[in-house]
Amino acid sequence: MSYHRLSDELEYRGISRRDFLGFCASMAAVLGLPEGAGRAIAAAVENEPKPILIWLEFQDCAGNTESFLRASHPTVADLILDSISLNYHETLMAAAGSQAEDALAQTVRDNAGKYIALVEGSVPTGANGAYCTIGGRSALHIAREVCGAAAATIAVGTCAAFGGIPAARPNPTGALSVGDAVPDVKNLINMSACPANAENITALIVYYMTLKRWPPLDQYRRPLFAYGKAIHDNCERRAHFDAGQYVEAWGDEAHRHGHCLYKMGCKGPATSQNCPVVRWNEGTNWPIGCGHPCIGCAEPNFWDTMTPFYRRLPDVAGFSVGEWVDPVGLGLAGVTTAAVVAHGVGMAVRRRVGEGASKEDESEVE
Repeated sequence: MSYHRLSDELEYRGISRRDFLGFCASMAAVLGLPEGAGRAIAAAVENEPKPILIWLEFQDCAGNTESFLRASHPTVADLILDSISLNYHETLMAAAGSQAEDALAQTVRDNAGKYIALVEGSVPTGANGAYCTIGGRSALHIAREVCGAAAATIAVGTCAAFGGIPAARPNPTGALSVGDAVPDVKNLINMSACPANAENITALIVYYMTLKRWPPLDQYRRPLFAYGKAIHDNCERRAHFDAGQYVEAWGDEAHRHGHCLYKMGCKGPATSQNCPVVRWNEGTNWPIGCGHPCIGCAEPNFWDTMTPFYRRLPDVAGFSVGEWVDPVGLGLAGVTTAAVVAHGVGMAVRRRVGEGASKEDESEVE
């Protein structure tokens, strides 16, 4: 049985009001909203019509789907992003073959301009799109058709957002990001990382359902609530970094005591994401917390610009406390941007330009 409103679905499935409010409170925390915002989210979301989602998979490893399936509040997150709203997802849907493709075609035809497209994986353009075909059609053809008619498109994961590993040199398949493959896509939002965090994906949808608009974005069209700060800024090892206490070798005393992983190749100063705050596996831990350096997977062209992963970032003068942290991030941002432009996969920043639009509004999509 399926219901039109989330509140009806919750009641039918026996999900308590308390559990639902707990979910809304967690979404408020991810979005960086003040205490008490969870109830406002609940009031807005529970009576909203179900959003219609189409999830496409192209050149990918299905890692973002796996991440999505492990949301920290599965009972409600699955309702919002799966049983309530997902009209098409090759990995999760029961239908297959022509039946699945017919469902996709019908959703696009009957809900043009109303549904949200989520794309996982890069879009290959080489050999006339032959490197990825579904139902006899190329990924490029499908992306242009589905994303072109969507109210908004969410590029889930670094492959979809920036081309990812398939677009790394020498890029034999001609892989492109969604934004480059479909340059006229409306309301593009990039949720980069390898994979994207399910909490951030869920929070993005909840934000839209609550406020009827999309959140402010950074220069790479990523939501500021998830990508507005460098990992370095919130890292639990930051104090060791400032004090000059670094791991020099895997398993040494400094490593066992949780010291900074910068010299082991950590790319936290050059990577923007909320991993230290949201974490993974129901908030249990995250890579740096487990003793592994950040590899910068949320950044454009990371496979080419952040490797070798276990080599430290370029030397920067002034290792004294508080003097060189920001120059490191700024300098590396410049290096990364230059490499992206040289590689030809820079993302074009689209700004809403309309009558009466303020400069602040131009950083948002609506």
